[in-house]
Amino acid sequence: MMKKAWQQARLWWAIASIVFVLDWITKQAVEASLHYGQEIALLPFFDLTLRYNTGAAFSFLAGAGGWQRWFFSFIAAAVVIGISWRLVKIGKTHVMESLALSLILGGAVGNLYDRLVYGHVVDFIQVHWQSEWYFPAFNIADSAITLGVIVMLLDSFMPQRQQGDKK
Repeated sequence: MMKKAWQQARLWWAIASIVFVLDWITKQAVEASLHYGQEIALLPFFDLTLRYNTGAAFSFLAGAGGWQRWFFSFIAAAVVIGISWRLVKIGKTHVMESLALSLILGGAVGNLYDRLVYGHVVDFIQVHWQSEWYFPAFNIADSAITLGVIVMLLDSFMPQRQQGDKK
């Protein structure tokens, strides 16, 4: 029984791995193509720009002196372990939650990798409204985490089937 649970979790870990690889490839391409702070306008509201974030979301604690790198790395590692274990437990029976957790897992691993290897997270997607309002730069990992949270929220509003339902 436990072996089957681990086998089912592999599918979800594969999805997380795809997210990680896409995140890594795009960050490598941007770092190879742009210098720090350079912006390339692609659409009137969307630019590619190379930014580094030493903090958390929205640059929270970015200027805290360096300790935050290890603090956020520890939190991300704990999240990776917790989600991985949860996927073993629910991977076969809770498809939407497993998909959501896979997206979050892949994003967490992507940003954890950056923190451990570079000491900062590489961001490159810049969304803005004219030149007045700029959303903080983000990356594929951040997008996957956000999408995972949205899937999880949507799943929470779905009616849950009872144990005995055969539908």
